[in-house]
Amino acid sequence: MAKVKTIYVCQECGTETPQWAGQCGACKAWNSLVEQVDAKKATSSKTSRFTGYSGQATKVVRMDKVDLSELPRMSSGLSELDRVLGGGLVPGSVVLMGGDPGIGKSTILLQSLCKISETDSVLYVTGEESLQQVTMRAQRLGLATGDFSLLTETQVEQITTQALMQKPKVMVVDSIQTIYTEMLQSAPGGVAQVRESAAQLVRFAKQTGITLLVVGHVTKDGALAGPRVLEHMVDAVLYFEGERDGRLRLLRAVKNRFGAVNELGVFAMTDEGLKQVKNPSAIFLSKYQDPVSGSAVMATWEGTRPMLVEIQALVDTSYAPQPRRIAVGLDHQRIAMLLAVLNRHAGIATHDQDVFANVVGGVRVMETSSDLALVASIISSLRNRPLEAHTVIFGEIGLAGEIRPVPNGQERLKEAAKHGFKRAIVPEGNKPPKAMEGLEVIGVSRMDQFIQLI
Repeated sequence: MAKVKTIYVCQECGTETPQWAGQCGACKAWNSLVEQVDAKKATSSKTSRFTGYSGQATKVVRMDKVDLSELPRMSSGLSELDRVLGGGLVPGSVVLMGGDPGIGKSTILLQSLCKISETDSVLYVTGEESLQQVTMRAQRLGLATGDFSLLTETQVEQITTQALMQKPKVMVVDSIQTIYTEMLQSAPGGVAQVRESAAQLVRFAKQTGITLLVVGHVTKDGALAGPRVLEHMVDAVLYFEGERDGRLRLLRAVKNRFGAVNELGVFAMTDEGLKQVKNPSAIFLSKYQDPVSGSAVMATWEGTRPMLVEIQALVDTSYAPQPRRIAVGLDHQRIAMLLAVLNRHAGIATHDQDVFANVVGGVRVMETSSDLALVASIISSLRNRPLEAHTVIFGEIGLAGEIRPVPNGQERLKEAAKHGFKRAIVPEGNKPPKAMEGLEVIGVSRMDQFIQLI
């Protein structure tokens, strides 16, 4: 078998060299040379069978002649995972799942494969655990297995060969950082190995129609480890969020070619694995015997559904030269902007106050509809006066003190009414034309009007 030719390419200027060097001779960048396969001299050996893509699109087709029949989807066995994926697994698609160690990535994929194995064949490829470890975990969780096959392998050429023989409907690779290709000399986990191995797996999935789920490690900053191009090659990127010592796990889609982006699935970690949370709004809302200051309930929009969350704020006198602005689950820069709007258009100064804000349950709310609820909780804590009970608030605040409408206002109000809320303070543009049964909707258009109301 002929040896595959490799070269080193500068990631800054694209210069190709036959040997590695610490500094690029063209642009003088340090540590920018990465090993790659020389496409000009690549051989057509058996091990590189899937290094080139040969799909069905072999000729130019007019757009009005394209078949628009929807690809058939297959259920993953978990309705919350199906929601995040946009309705289920698409044949030939590649899904990348990332998250902190111990967050539950392998557990949810094992549960999903066990459900699918009852009707279709599946293959679980592990490069980190032994066959006994995976089997013991499935037995500990009480999972029933059908046509379930296991493979312990880290070479991508062997994985594709075994998968071609087994012909599974769904295949899981855990994890991409342990996979390597013999065409490169670098160690597994490096930039070149991760990129080339993932590229071969993606092309293999596209050619054979096998649904591929890939586990990816994350860095200390929470981003997927390895080259950024890894996220561009796959069809969907899912992130597991939540504290490892907490009970709730949030599965969020940050990229999805077959569904909505930022769709959120909620799971609870139990002794029997991850359990789906059908009504997440009820979990994220705290139950107080007596009203407390600094707390407001808002209706956020996650993917394709509304969800009620509680925003808490604590305002206290600052004894430091620079008051602190700390946010958990919110944009801290937007908090500074809203405090400036409060000072300018409402005369409420917080320049000598520490402001802490938090979203209950570990949810991240990055949309601007949280502005009104955040301001309400800050004022409530500053004045030490609880807001009226059974009130939901949402809306965006502009720099001129105006209150702007947000998308999907009607669906947010319906979610609030379903959970027993009696009063809603919303932008004037989101006020429904007809009164809603059991819910009083009050529209506001200016900041001063909103503060007088609460």
